[in-house]
Amino acid sequence: MSDNVAHALAGAGGGIISMAVTYPLITVNTRLQVQRKKDSTSYAGNMDALRKILSTEGIAGLFSGLESALFGAAVTNGVYYYFFEAVKAAFERASKRKNMSTVESMVSGAVAGAMTCIITNPIWVVNTRLTVKQKNLDNEQEETPTTVQAFAEIIKEDGVLALWQGIIPALILVINPIIQYTAFEQLKNKVERFRKLGSLDFFVLGAISKLAATSITYPYILLKSRMQLKQSKNEGERYDSLVDGLRKVIAQEGIAGLYKGIESKLLQSVLTASFLFMSKEALFSYAVKLLILLGARRSLASAK
Repeated sequence: MSDNVAHALAGAGGGIISMAVTYPLITVNTRLQVQRKKDSTSYAGNMDALRKILSTEGIAGLFSGLESALFGAAVTNGVYYYFFEAVKAAFERASKRKNMSTVESMVSGAVAGAMTCIITNPIWVVNTRLTVKQKNLDNEQEETPTTVQAFAEIIKEDGVLALWQGIIPALILVINPIIQYTAFEQLKNKVERFRKLGSLDFFVLGAISKLAATSITYPYILLKSRMQLKQSKNEGERYDSLVDGLRKVIAQEGIAGLYKGIESKLLQSVLTASFLFMSKEALFSYAVKLLILLGARRSLASAK
């Protein structure tokens, strides 16, 4: 068996770790992204959102939808790394080179990103709806739906296709990991010319690459989150398409509306990518050993 499965397992493990560590930031950011109206319950900014969530929902409010997010992170990163490494291996066999060129890195990222997006979009639709669902501490009778319940509710009320709401901006956002992984691969190749990389190197390179990717693509990230919500019957609040959503955000909230919550998103994205790259590299050798124990690999000699 090739290294694809080992990379997929390590990526899934890294995704779970990075998601668990940064999830409160994701909650704050997602709620700011989908917020359109300003009233007494609105969030004035990141710190205000954090304070209000804690006061009205408690610590648990910061982890709304964590179950689906951990599952989503595992599947997303597992699928992404599997396809990325598969395409990467094909390029390396064809070119007889050890490292990919910038164009090859971008193609690998595009293929992996598109496949990941199509396969995992239903998970993130469910997660977005669970994350923005607010629970009042005063109402002890209120129960937060499980991932399975939310999944069934979406299909019952909106139909199966609702699970792929926001798929167009999500596919456009394939450019995010393309930028991220291309920057990471190229920076890693340059550093490896001089010395062997350690855990701190992967942390820093992951941070730099994700900072660049998120800064460039944030407006699409915001639109994707809003389009994954249950769409309003009100024409002024419903987004019929990516262009329609873009036009309405600018008309109703100005250009600044496209960058609502970007501070927490940048912090969360950078930390997530840093922990992901660092933990994924650390977990890779364990993934290889696991496959050997299961009889899926013959020896460590053929690994990485």
